[in-house]
Amino acid sequence: MLHSAKSYEAHPHPTFLSDFILGSQDGLVNVLGILLGLSAATISVGSAPAIHRLILVAAFAALGAESISMGAVAYTSTLARRRLYLSEVAREQYEMKEVPDIERDEVRVVLKEWGYEGADLEDLLDRICRNPRAWMEFMMAFELKLAPVKPSQARESFVVVFLATVFGSFVPILPFLIPKISIEVALIASVVLAAATLAMVGLYEARTTGGKPFQNAAQMILIGLAAGFAGFLIGLALGAT
Repeated sequence: MLHSAKSYEAHPHPTFLSDFILGSQDGLVNVLGILLGLSAATISVGSAPAIHRLILVAAFAALGAESISMGAVAYTSTLARRRLYLSEVAREQYEMKEVPDIERDEVRVVLKEWGYEGADLEDLLDRICRNPRAWMEFMMAFELKLAPVKPSQARESFVVVFLATVFGSFVPILPFLIPKISIEVALIASVVLAAATLAMVGLYEARTTGGKPFQNAAQMILIGLAAGFAGFLIGLALGAT
């Protein structure tokens, strides 16, 4: 029991995992798509140094805008989830006070769905409804399917998504920072580095959630590179016209 408790505590909070994957994958995929698309559109219409500078300016502009935007979205969406949770808590508290029989029946319905019946059902129902906190949390979790949102969670989500987006966005830019590297070589290195990073994110997810490492890594790579390839095709089409 002690070992399992320690193992449980070692895992990150589920919102951290989702926020990290959201930010890192979004930043990496967007900037990779911009790099590939802009390179494909401009590589044949100007000097290499000028194109290189243009690509870096666009990529860093995207990094800044994307990281702030994603962090802000994480903050506001988490605040909205907290407001919804608190409003539902207030409604349930009112109904538990004003129409307790109806609320008890709603608990009974859930317990029946779990397979309880007869004396066992009534005994468990009484135990839950005798404790107002247990009753409330039961209704929120199993009737409304809502999870509690801490007051600090919006700020935490902003920080995690912001930093993860900066990290993910910076990965495909790295090869372009190497002095005197050709755009073609930088693009190839950027795609390889992006694929490796996506694979590591997929492996991290699998390790945390107990998923299949190879499947998760392959899925991350496929999604990320597909989006980047779409940017390349769009840039190629625009460059041709």
